Amino acid sequence: MRPSDSHEVSQLNELKIDINAFTFTAHYKIAGNIIMGEQMPILGGWAGGIEETSIVDVATSLAAFILLDVDWHLDGPIHVRWGNTTAREPLMVAGHACRALDRNTHLLLGNQYYTSAGPCTEMCLLEAAAQAITDTGSGREIMSGCASAKGVALDYTTAMEARLMAHAAKAVAGVETEKVNVMLDKLISMYETNFKKPPKGKSFQECYNVSTLTPSDEYLQVFDKAIKTMQKIGFDFKI
Repeated sequence: MRPSDSHEVSQLNELKIDINAFTFTAHYKIAGNIIMGEQMPILGGWAGGIEETSIVDVATSLAAFILLDVDWHLDGPIHVRWGNTTAREPLMVAGHACRALDRNTHLLLGNQYYTSAGPCTEMCLLEAAAQAITDTGSGREIMSGCASAKGVALDYTTAMEARLMAHAAKAVAGVETEKVNVMLDKLISMYETNFKKPPKGKSFQECYNVSTLTPSDEYLQVFDKAIKTMQKIGFDFKI
């Protein structure tokens, strides 16, 4: 096969994917479904750095509503090296992109959560809280989490991470952006040095009673510790 032929085949395959997306969307619309569009721009990949990835993020978010007529859009800037959404840089992208969209549109926006650490660890909870705080402070309506342990370990996600996300969002709702940024900077510095070797934590079966679907005493203690850690740097939790 000649190089030109290979290029034409590649373009044809991309066209087929685009056509399928429009076909699926038309079917969903006719069926009366609520449509969610999702994209996760990779910071440090083809998109570039923080500024460039933020532009890509805004552009793809708008494209989801314009091209596919989605009802809401799920974001999720992800770090090319760490494979998470909770590092300082992807949080900056998510915050800037959402703030820009929220100021100029009435679009319904969400964000996906991928922590480096796994369940039943304070690091996992602090990561989830940091992203929830970023999303709330930037005007995002939906938090979709949490895919703990980068979302790649079997059964390594629980409702406790989502519980802390909710408490963190409530703690900063209505707080001035400048104050939120100061507390957020302190929070991120508590876990970002552990990305090379994040604690895997425990599986759902190990930190939950699978019969009653309630968290273990150990995880409740870890949860309380994370709350106290955040209270020390200024977060006002009303639990």
